[in-house]
Amino acid sequence: MRVPRPLITRVLLALCLLWLAPVALAGIDAKHPQLHDVFPQATRYGDIEGTPPAAAVYRDDKIIGYVFETVMVAPVPAYSGAPINLLVSIGTDGSIRDARVLEQHEPILLVGIPVQKLYDFVAHYIGHRVDDQIVVGGGASGSVRIDAISSATVTSMVVNETIMNSALKVAASRKLIAGATGTDAEAAAVRTDFYQPADWDTLTGNGAIGHLQLKRRAITDAFEGQPQSGLVDDPTAPSPGHEGDVFIDLYFTDVTPPTVGRNLLGASAHADLMKQLKPGDSAIAVMANGIYSFKGVGYVRGGIFDRVHLLQDGKLVLFKDTDLVQLNDTPLRGKPDFAEQAIFIVRHGGSGFDATRPWTLQLLVNRQVGPLQSIYHTFTRDYRMPAAYTTRPERSADTSSALPAGAALWQKIWYGRRIDIAVLLAGLTVLTLILLFQDWLVTRPVLLERLRTGFLIYTLVFIGWYGLAQLSVVNIFTFIQSLLHGFHWETFLMDPLIFILWVFVAATLLLLGRGVYCGWLCPFGALQVLVNNAAKRLHVPQFEFPRAVHERLWALKYVILLVLFGMSLQSLNTAEHYAEIEPFKTTFTLHFARSWSYVLYAVLLIGVSAFNHKFYCRYVCPLGAGLAVSGRWHLFEWLRRRPECGSPCQVCANECEVKAIHADGRIDFNECHYCLDCQVTRVNDHKCPPVVQQRKKRERAARPLPTPIVLINPANAPETREPAPVAD
Repeated sequence: MRVPRPLITRVLLALCLLWLAPVALAGIDAKHPQLHDVFPQATRYGDIEGTPPAAAVYRDDKIIGYVFETVMVAPVPAYSGAPINLLVSIGTDGSIRDARVLEQHEPILLVGIPVQKLYDFVAHYIGHRVDDQIVVGGGASGSVRIDAISSATVTSMVVNETIMNSALKVAASRKLIAGATGTDAEAAAVRTDFYQPADWDTLTGNGAIGHLQLKRRAITDAFEGQPQSGLVDDPTAPSPGHEGDVFIDLYFTDVTPPTVGRNLLGASAHADLMKQLKPGDSAIAVMANGIYSFKGVGYVRGGIFDRVHLLQDGKLVLFKDTDLVQLNDTPLRGKPDFAEQAIFIVRHGGSGFDATRPWTLQLLVNRQVGPLQSIYHTFTRDYRMPAAYTTRPERSADTSSALPAGAALWQKIWYGRRIDIAVLLAGLTVLTLILLFQDWLVTRPVLLERLRTGFLIYTLVFIGWYGLAQLSVVNIFTFIQSLLHGFHWETFLMDPLIFILWVFVAATLLLLGRGVYCGWLCPFGALQVLVNNAAKRLHVPQFEFPRAVHERLWALKYVILLVLFGMSLQSLNTAEHYAEIEPFKTTFTLHFARSWSYVLYAVLLIGVSAFNHKFYCRYVCPLGAGLAVSGRWHLFEWLRRRPECGSPCQVCANECEVKAIHADGRIDFNECHYCLDCQVTRVNDHKCPPVVQQRKKRERAARPLPTPIVLINPANAPETREPAPVAD
C-alpha cells in the first residue's frame, strides 16, 4: 500500500520536533553545564528575561540566584574594540558566586601574555559582593585586594567595570541590594600628625606592611615550558627535594606615615628621611630574605633597578640609583632580621604617584638562558595604605575637576592619566611648531639637529616605554572592523594616548603624508635612528642595498600589509597574531619580558639598524605601508625643491638616508620620513650647487677692485697699466 506523501511529511516533522524538544526546552544550564557546580542545590533554571536580562536559578520554587552574560547587561568596549563577554552568577545575598570568560579578543592576550592570567584575574571576583568598592590594582578599605594583570591594565579595568556594573544592575533590578556605591576611591592625603606605637605584628596585621613570599616551586611553575638556563646553581630551577625552599620572602611598606616610619626606622632616622623628601614624595622600604636579590646582582652605579617596580593606574615607577637610601638595622619590636633591605624614594613630580591610592609592587624574576640572554616573569602584590594613616580633604565648592557620578570608564581612564595627556599634548605642540617654522629652522642646522635628537628621545622614552603608546597596524584593522560592524567612539577612547596620537596622525596624513609619524612619533623608528646615529659616531660601517634592490624591497611591506589585511577580513584574531611581525609589543608593551624568539627578533632588527638606517621601517613595517596608502593624496608639500634637483644635482638623493629621493630629483612622499635633511642641504651654500654658485657670485660682486699700478718710464712719462685679471 502506498503511503500518501503528506503523511510522510507529517511523521518526519513530528520526529524532528521530538528530537529538538530537549534542546528547545533546555535552560541556560544546558549551554553552560558548569553552573551545576556553582549552584549544586538548583533544581531548575529559568529563561533569560527581564531588564537587564538574566536567568533565575531555582531550588524547587524558590529563587536562589541569577545567571547572566555581561554582554547582554553591560557591554563595555575593551581595548580590542569588542566587549569581553563573561558569565556571571550571583546569589540572592548579593554575592558573586562565579565569573568566567566566555569570549575575548584582546590583542595583548593573543600573543605575549597567557590568557590564563585573564581567567585567574576574573576568578578573584568570586566571593565579593556586587556593591563592593573594587579598584584595579588594590582593593578599597575593608575588601579583598585584586591585582591588575601585569602589562594589561586597560583590559583589567574593563573586566572590573564589566563584572561590577553588570552584577550591580542585575542585583538592583531584582531588589537584592538596597543601594549601590561607586568603585572609585576618593582622594586622600597622608596624615603626618598621626602616630601610634606599634610593633611588627601590628603593622603586618593591619596591612601597613605588605608581604610577598615565593617558594621555588612557584618559580618553576612560572617558567614551565620555557628554556632552561643550563646553570648548575640556577635559582629558578631547584634540584629535587628543594621545591619548598624559600625563593624570596619580601616585605614592603610606605614609611611616609609616622606610625610606620617612626616605629620602623626610629624617630631620628625617620625625621632625617622626611627632610630628603619633597612635597608629594614617598619612601618605600623593601626588606627580604631568600636566594633572590630584589636589587639585582648586576646593578651598577648610574643604572636602574630592574627587578623591583611600582605600578599605579597603569603607570610604571622605576627606581634609579639616586632614589636609593640605605636601610640599616631598625628598632621595630618583633621585626625579623633581613639579609637585604633598602628604601626607595618615589618622586611625585616625575611619576604622579599618589601614596594614598592603591598601587602594586612588581618583582621581576629573570632566568638566564644564554651568555647575554634572559627570560622573565613578573610577580605582583598590591598595596593600599591603611585608612587610619590618611585623611580625606574637605570637598570644596568647586568640583569641576572631579568626575561626575556614573562617569564612563573611558572618562575615568582619561582623568587618571591627565598628566600623561598633558605631556603628550605638549610634545605634539612642539612638533607642530617645528613643522610650521621648518623653513626658519633648516637655516640653523645645529639647532634643528638638537631639537630632532631631543624629540626622538622623548618619543622613545615617553611615548614608547612609559606611555605604551606605540601605534600598530592592528589599530588600523580594528578601525576598519569597527566601521564595518558598528562604530563606537568608546572603543577608541579606552587608551587616551593612542587616541590622541591617532587624531594627530590622521591630521598630518591629510596635510603632509606619512612622514611626520614615521620620522618623529614612532618609538621604534626613533630607537632605530638613535642606534644608527650612535653607530656612526663609533665609525660603524654602513651598508646600503643597490638602488634596484632597494626599490624592490620597498614593496615587501605592502605585501605584508595586504596579507594581514586579508587575514583581518576573515579573522581579526588571526591577523593580530601574525601582526607580531611588528616588534612593538616585545619592545614596548612587554619590555622584552617574553620568550626568547620574540626578544631575539626584536633585538636583531634593532641591531641591523646600526648598519642600515631604519631597515625595518623601510622594508618590513606594515604600519608604515598602511600610513603610506592613507596619506598618498595629501594636500600640501612643504618640502621644497629646486629646478636643478636631479638634473644635474644629485646631492640630496645621495644623502637621503631612507633613499626616498629619486634620481630625477622627485621626493617619494610614500617613503619620505620627513627628517628635513634635504631641506637643510637645500639652503646650505657650501653643499647645494645652485646655492654655492649664488654665494660665489655674491662674493665676487663684493670683492673690491684692485688699485691700478703706475710705472715710470725713462722719459719720466707716467704710464698706467691695468692689472691682470684675477682668477676666481
